Amino acid sequence: MLQGILIFVIFLGPLIFFHELGHFFFARFFGVKVEVFSIGFGPKVFKHVRNGTEYALSIIPLGGYVKMFGDDPFSEVQLTEEEKKVAFNHKSKWARFWIVFGGPLANLILAYFLYVGLLTGGEKVPETKVGVVTEKSILYTKGLRTGDILTGINDEKVVSFDDFNIKGSKIETVKVTRQGQELQLTVGMGLEDFIHEFVGLVSVVKRPVVINKNNEKFYISLTQKPMVPTGSFEEIASSFKGSAYLYSYTNDGDKIILDHASESVINATPGVDLADLLLKMEFYPIDLSVKNVVMSSPADGAGIKKGDVLLKLDNQPLKSFEELRLYLQKLDEGKAVEITFLSKGVEVKKNVIPQVKEIDKKKTKLIGLESAVEYLPPKLVIAKSESFGASLIGAFSRTWDGIVKTFGGYKKLITREVSLNNIGGPLAIGKVAADSFNISLSMFFRLMAIISINLGVINLFPIPVLDGGHIMFLVFETINRGPLSRRKLEIAQRFGLSILFLLLFVALFNDFSRLF
Repeated sequence: MLQGILIFVIFLGPLIFFHELGHFFFARFFGVKVEVFSIGFGPKVFKHVRNGTEYALSIIPLGGYVKMFGDDPFSEVQLTEEEKKVAFNHKSKWARFWIVFGGPLANLILAYFLYVGLLTGGEKVPETKVGVVTEKSILYTKGLRTGDILTGINDEKVVSFDDFNIKGSKIETVKVTRQGQELQLTVGMGLEDFIHEFVGLVSVVKRPVVINKNNEKFYISLTQKPMVPTGSFEEIASSFKGSAYLYSYTNDGDKIILDHASESVINATPGVDLADLLLKMEFYPIDLSVKNVVMSSPADGAGIKKGDVLLKLDNQPLKSFEELRLYLQKLDEGKAVEITFLSKGVEVKKNVIPQVKEIDKKKTKLIGLESAVEYLPPKLVIAKSESFGASLIGAFSRTWDGIVKTFGGYKKLITREVSLNNIGGPLAIGKVAADSFNISLSMFFRLMAIISINLGVINLFPIPVLDGGHIMFLVFETINRGPLSRRKLEIAQRFGLSILFLLLFVALFNDFSRLF
């Protein structure tokens, strides 16, 4: 818990600092007196006064502020001519624009230089491992299989997913590594079609973990007594031919320590796959175990609890949580489904009518369950370092791409192409920051660059109380040929605060919903 809070502060601190530094730099550049430069809100835990400016650290590390002399548009205090020279509201519109724009600009510059550092130093990135390739996939017919590692496209080396900037418009061949062997596959697909199919694959794979009636977990291996367990559930299931081995295990972070003394053997049966054999032996994939139940949901009403194990839908055995999701979508609205599940080792049957919710403009049937699935962390490889010149160009491309995608993402939120459930607050940011830090520093700084771009873009939105709102007022002031009336400014600020508090409420609600 303490480590997570520390990582969150280390992650968010530079983003806030550079944002406020942008405002501070342009304020001083245009001769505005800065009264307070604070990182954080609320009571000050540290402060130091220098050259008339109070530098402070405040107790709530979720933002910051730069208090400039003469920035209150409602102030009725009469300023002297000398005071007007250093007052924000008495500067030209051009100067005020740059002072306001300086914060978002600093965030974009920070992201750019983070990308420069990553490209110059050679970053650790997830290997290009193929997710779940079903027999229905076009790429399956082209020879791609679950767990393949993509190493080349059209004779060009591929190290990371960033290398998908392929020259030409057609993918003729791809190279993959499969169980230590390098293979070349003839694809013959258009570039856009290939990328569409490839990114459509499930990019994460499950740990080969099963659970028994007593909620005891076991690790599956195709190798007897391995020192380091390898492979995903999907890879092991597709490669299962002779025998597999089950072991009790303990976790040391992401490291799995197998108890070789607990070994039990599963022997292949002709025509029966591994998942079916496991179910016959009353071993269930870990993703069929319930991690959380949404309050007042259909599953909650049926009495399903955390730790219960899902067995059947309408008397048909379940092999994965994904099967449950797909089955529910095929049901007619209002129709009940019979769910068989284990609760404290006892088999229970209940009828459940799924709720219908609109998510991303699609009607989705939900019963309010979260799977206890465990995913394998990605293996990291070191991408080649670029020359400094190439890094400067590449970083600009990444930053611009981030800006475009951020605007596109918020456009989809506004037009309801995606759900408000996707908005995350400080808890969500803290979690992904900690997760990325535990994967690698490269992923941590990548995420920092992405969030810095988001922070810069969000602050440019024309919402009163945000930087974009102040820029909007400057535009109105130019059109109006003078300052807006006090009444109009008050209404605008109340409107802006209402929107801000609404977004904060949604973000925090989503955070706590995911947590509980």
